[in-house]
Amino acid sequence: MSARRDPAGGGGTMKNCEYRQIEPQGLGTPNAAPPPPAGANDADTRAKRRRKWEVFPGKNRFYCDGRIMVARQSGVLPLTLGLIVLTSCLFFVFDCPFLVEHVTSCIPAIGGALFAFVIISLLQTSFRDPGILPRATADEAAYTEKQIDDSASSSYRPPPRTLEVIINQQVVKLKYCFTCKMFRPPRTSHCSLCDNCVERFDHHCPWVGNCVGKRNYRFFYAFIVSLSFLTAFIFGCVTTHLTLRSQGGKGLITAVQESPLIVCFFSVWSILGLSGFHTYLVASNLTTNEDIKGSWSGNSGVQNTVNPYSYNNIFANCCAVLCAPLPPSLIDRRGFLPTQESPPAAQPQVELPVFVGKSDLTVV
Repeated sequence: MSARRDPAGGGGTMKNCEYRQIEPQGLGTPNAAPPPPAGANDADTRAKRRRKWEVFPGKNRFYCDGRIMVARQSGVLPLTLGLIVLTSCLFFVFDCPFLVEHVTSCIPAIGGALFAFVIISLLQTSFRDPGILPRATADEAAYTEKQIDDSASSSYRPPPRTLEVIINQQVVKLKYCFTCKMFRPPRTSHCSLCDNCVERFDHHCPWVGNCVGKRNYRFFYAFIVSLSFLTAFIFGCVTTHLTLRSQGGKGLITAVQESPLIVCFFSVWSILGLSGFHTYLVASNLTTNEDIKGSWSGNSGVQNTVNPYSYNNIFANCCAVLCAPLPPSLIDRRGFLPTQESPPAAQPQVELPVFVGKSDLTVV
């Protein structure tokens, strides 16, 4: 509205003053930032959240955002890869050309297929979760301690360290792991090098840089068996090469100098022996840990013990160890850590602006 004094009325003038009503819902927050895009908050939140492998309590190393895991002491793995690659390269350079010319052209194809299978099996064994069991949470550990601790007695008694369960009419003792705060399931053992409880623990192999357990034993067995075939194949080809060279008028020493892989003669026997030992374990449904400790052979001090995990059939044992469905990983190393509940955000305070008239009101 406007107010104006007639100049004829004498005294003074009142300048025009205009007023405008502002709706409350039309008020905006001063200096308010524009709303972010729809997916920006989710992306920022996901970027700030940490994955479980970043706080994993075991002694493992993770690469490729947790997709690859190896033991912390995995320095021998590059040596294993180097020896396999170097031996195969020497074979393809020194022996294959002569054998292709004098024997058959299928030798490089067979050697290449065996070499590829060995490398793939080795990497599957080294970079896969061997069957690590997650450690008990604080609530789970408290519940377990409450179950095993007799706090009602006046005198302190340490909690028992074993539980006895019956598997196929055989008493099996479950030991309590003070590191993981849980009773280990059957055939589970705590690896001191990786600091993890591994299900169906076989052994810790420094040559593959990882524990060998339930989730990677079949790949480990495929690795040593294929490596045995590769080594025996190379050794047979080298022997054939030397024989043909020596029959061609050259002496044995000269032939050996042209084929340096005679060193396979010393390594093939150890690899074949290792493959034979694990073939016996697979056929008996045993682990290296159980065989060394004599858990089911009577060497542990318990008489009349039999392997409760054996199917009493070689074929059934091999199928159970090598062909059973592969269980999923239990540690979920690439999962996100649960976010803590944050207090509700404070409501922004709307500050009402101060309105000033367009002109001052003067009275004369």
